[in-house]
Amino acid sequence: MGERIAEEKLNEIREAADIVDIISDYVQLNKQGRNYFGLCPFHGENTPSFSVAPDKQIYHCFGCGAGGNVFSFLMDKEGLTFIEAAVKLAARTNIELPAETLTENKAKPASRDSQQMIEAHELLRKFYHHLLVNTKDGQHALEYLIKRGFTIESIEKFQIGYSLNSWDFVYKFLIKRGYSPELVERSGLIIKRDDGTYFDRFRERIMFPLLDSHGNTIAFSGRALGDDEPKYLNSPETAIFNKSKILYNFHLARPSLRKLQQAVLFEGFADVIAADKSGVINSIATMGTSLTEEHIALLRRNVQSVTICFDSDNAGIEAAYRAAKMLAEAGLNLRVALMPDGYDPDDYIKKYGEEKFKNDVIGASATLMTFKFLYYRRGKNLQNEGDRLLYIEEVLREISRLEKAVEKDHYLRQLASEFSLSLDALKQQQDEMSAAEGKKHQKGQSALKKKAPAARPTGQLRPAYHTAERCLIAHMLKNSELAYRVQDKLQGNTFNIDEHQAIITYLIGFYEEGHAPDLSGFLNYLNDNKLKRIVAEIEMMSINEEISDQELIDYIKQVLNYQKMLKIKEKEAEERDAERQKDFARAAAIATEIIQMRKSL
Repeated sequence: MGERIAEEKLNEIREAADIVDIISDYVQLNKQGRNYFGLCPFHGENTPSFSVAPDKQIYHCFGCGAGGNVFSFLMDKEGLTFIEAAVKLAARTNIELPAETLTENKAKPASRDSQQMIEAHELLRKFYHHLLVNTKDGQHALEYLIKRGFTIESIEKFQIGYSLNSWDFVYKFLIKRGYSPELVERSGLIIKRDDGTYFDRFRERIMFPLLDSHGNTIAFSGRALGDDEPKYLNSPETAIFNKSKILYNFHLARPSLRKLQQAVLFEGFADVIAADKSGVINSIATMGTSLTEEHIALLRRNVQSVTICFDSDNAGIEAAYRAAKMLAEAGLNLRVALMPDGYDPDDYIKKYGEEKFKNDVIGASATLMTFKFLYYRRGKNLQNEGDRLLYIEEVLREISRLEKAVEKDHYLRQLASEFSLSLDALKQQQDEMSAAEGKKHQKGQSALKKKAPAARPTGQLRPAYHTAERCLIAHMLKNSELAYRVQDKLQGNTFNIDEHQAIITYLIGFYEEGHAPDLSGFLNYLNDNKLKRIVAEIEMMSINEEISDQELIDYIKQVLNYQKMLKIKEKEAEERDAERQKDFARAAAIATEIIQMRKSL
């Protein structure tokens, strides 16, 4: 590994890269005691079993066994080689690497293409923004934005720009800078005509750059200045842009998302910009698409609760209901900010002001159940008996699914009061619904149990020799002198678990090459992922800081005794074989050997 990145550089990267900070990009971590815990990114689970130890700079999942250091996390999570992970961490921690290392690590052609696509988008973002705020060509576009309520501060923060009313300016601009027409076309910035010539995709539009979670410009959305169609023209999906994975403003909002542990989710970026101006700085939006599993995974890693604020028209309410259902099923706390009829957030702010929006809409958001009450009312005439009974049944079904008894009682009383119904009758019907749901759930669980593979046992009781070997390794990882002492006391014998023996063989080699005890360095030294996981698991064990001579002797004795027990079993088999052959003299001799071997235990 060190032949391509110097050992000193690897050590510098390892010391600069905080594992909690890196893993927090992928997993929402909560501190419990000395360590951080979250849902494992390597297997599906509902109860956090993924632990990160900042003092040791390692992670370990007690559910699936995944474990290692910051390098192995990136390798496993993103499918990177060790060198690629090191280069990525170096960039993250602003550590310079030799140019030849970066050149050698230019990975696959597709990766290089993606990097060039990002560079082209970054170049255009700066140019579009410059055109808007600093040139006569963009003056009319700037005036249009100011007239619509945009501030210079928002224009700067969100790097809004303007594309010229030209068919080939971008084409010529990028080709002159060395980008191939084929790559620029694949980037979605230009379009190829039937005759083989190219023209710009975006012309005479307000340009909103779309960024990935690392702040790279990966696409644009262009808004028509007048009544041109389409009103919004978006970049097509490309190698660097997948709208089902991107949340608008996520990169800028992430610090406040993590600090507040809450996101406010909008339908479009105009709403986000308006809300941000109102002080709702934890605003994000989907990119003209429904909420996806990828979006939810991104949210779960960063927040505990989400407030949905969609348009008040029928399509907006339906979209809010679908999003709320998905987010609730993912375990996030939900509230819904209800817009007055006929308003979207941007329009509301323009009419009533920023403070009223922040306090009376976002600040007064409703619980998910209250939103469902309103959702099921739509299209019903509650003066009509049939509609009224249907509404009550739909709401009761939702109440029956609530987990907390207090919540159930609260909403049942609300329903009883509104329609002058008997609370006892509502409770009886709700109990019947709960029972029916329970039976349905039990059937589903039974079917799943038949199909599902057996779960990996956790916290299983291990044999004494197994635990002894792990305790010895734990101490050997911290003390090179002790590692050599253990090797001497084994007297040429090996550990009983093959993986444990492999680990100490590597560890002795690590020390013999002049390395001091260094857990993260040793994990990099190991070239076997299974061994890395075992080392990480061992490091999570609770052991005494110092090992006494008696403790060391006891551990060694457990290791050697198991080997003696195996030999005793072999001798017992030989004794039984001799007895079957009526060779009683040999059987007696073997019995004597067994007695001596037992005494040595």
